[in-house]
Amino acid sequence: MTVAAFSSSSGRTRTASRPFSGSAWPWLLPAILVLGLFYLYPILDAFRLAFTNQTLLGSDGGYSLDKMRQILGNPALPLTLWITFVFTFGSVVGQQLLGLFIALVVIRAEKRRLFGATLLRTAVMVAWVVPGIAGGIVWQMLFSEAPFGAINGLLRLAGIAPVAWLSDPANAIWSVVISNIWRGTAFSMIVMYAALKTIDPVLFEAAAVDGANPLQRFWYVTLPQLRTAILVNMVIITIQTLNTFDAILSLTGGGPGRATEVLSLFTYNLVFRNFDLAGGSVLSVLMLAISLVLAMVYARFLPREAAE
Repeated sequence: MTVAAFSSSSGRTRTASRPFSGSAWPWLLPAILVLGLFYLYPILDAFRLAFTNQTLLGSDGGYSLDKMRQILGNPALPLTLWITFVFTFGSVVGQQLLGLFIALVVIRAEKRRLFGATLLRTAVMVAWVVPGIAGGIVWQMLFSEAPFGAINGLLRLAGIAPVAWLSDPANAIWSVVISNIWRGTAFSMIVMYAALKTIDPVLFEAAAVDGANPLQRFWYVTLPQLRTAILVNMVIITIQTLNTFDAILSLTGGGPGRATEVLSLFTYNLVFRNFDLAGGSVLSVLMLAISLVLAMVYARFLPREAAE
């Protein structure tokens, strides 16, 4: 009795001396503070600057809606938003499809133990680690209309007339989309590859027993099992694409004219070329709002168990 009572009181003493032993807050608080310092504060400061006339050279003080009305009423903004939509939509669809295709090829090659599966995976990953500026320069040389342009050189060998990839406004936006798909496909491939690995092989065996052909197994088994991965990947790459400007800056600079000036590049030019910090803040808030709206739209299509 005495020993038990002593042990019980000792346990209570140790528990009382560590009041946060059953709480996760002491462990989460440092991460929350760091994230708040580096992420939340800049967002709040961007909201504050959007209601000023602040420039990189100074400010005349005071808060007003003048700058917001000026930027949102800019005649160039609707065209920029349309270009951003085309660039984002084309990049997201292209990265999803190509990433899924490569992941399926790698999975199939691994099952058959074919040579080159690891090499293919590595080759795709290389594009992901190349900096955006460097990738833009590489694609500028590939799309070049000069005699040394690689793609037009191949077209000449095939007897096809060269294409004005970067000087024609109608082609320039798709050239930028192609370069961004090349760069971002690796991430989609990784997500799809990991999701494919989690699918129970019994599902495919049961479908095969029921007489389903490979296309039916892909449509009725693979795609439904990948639904969550596809939607989560779509949210991530959409936000990444909306914030892409470095590859476009080195590839076309937003030209010809403003044919490839997406919203992120428009913001960059406004701040660092026109020194308009308040205007850039208005556009950054607009980009944040677009990202949040798209994320909420995607979230509505997530399976209930994944959303919870």
